[in-house]
Amino acid sequence: MLAQTLLFSLIGSLGAIAGSALLLLSGPRRRESLLPALISYATGTLLGAAFLGMLLSSLQQAPAHAVSATVLAGIVLFFALEKAVLWRHCHDAGCPAHGATGPLILIGDAFHNFVDGVVIAAAFHVSPDVGVATAIAVIAHELPQEVGDFALLLGHGYGARKALLLNALSASATLPGALLCHFALAEARAAVPWVLALSAASFIYIAVSDLMPRLHRTLSVKESLRDGLLLLLGIATIALLRMAH
Repeated sequence: MLAQTLLFSLIGSLGAIAGSALLLLSGPRRRESLLPALISYATGTLLGAAFLGMLLSSLQQAPAHAVSATVLAGIVLFFALEKAVLWRHCHDAGCPAHGATGPLILIGDAFHNFVDGVVIAAAFHVSPDVGVATAIAVIAHELPQEVGDFALLLGHGYGARKALLLNALSASATLPGALLCHFALAEARAAVPWVLALSAASFIYIAVSDLMPRLHRTLSVKESLRDGLLLLLGIATIALLRMAH
């Protein structure tokens, strides 16, 4: 279980950095055409992992009223953390809601990636299929996130090489998050449903507070249909992984 946790945490962090670098090298026109598709798919995977994986597993181990209260508290917590710029999620270079300095961008992103590591470790403590489905959701939403972070750092005067290096360093926070959670839950199995509920809250918060509003900017019928189909494809990916196991 530890090997799987570390492997998928590494893929989730450095894989997203490599993917975002390729997107950035592909040119602004192609990047602008691909990002909405990636965000649509990521929205579906986040919602699928939250509702079809983590919440179901949490409800099997703890009372429903306590789980729902934990999810609600988690959503409020992530709202407060985002307001404090300690946990952020943005895909736009000129994002006015997160107009922070370069160091604050990196601190917020590092904390976010640390939480992603915790989420992956908690999911693998339930079962390999929940872990893999959760890791896919993390990878899917981190790819457009890292593109946004890179663009924000460039806008704050960082050179391309330095911005990529700093992004990679903040992404590496996924590994200590995964390790800490893995060993903590090994000693305190009773905490697993509550960590899963908070993890589901983070996925739901990202999906409904940041990604879905981004998709609502699409005006044409063709693009709206594309976004809807890719969102459903993201959900279907998680559902199929769960059914396969």
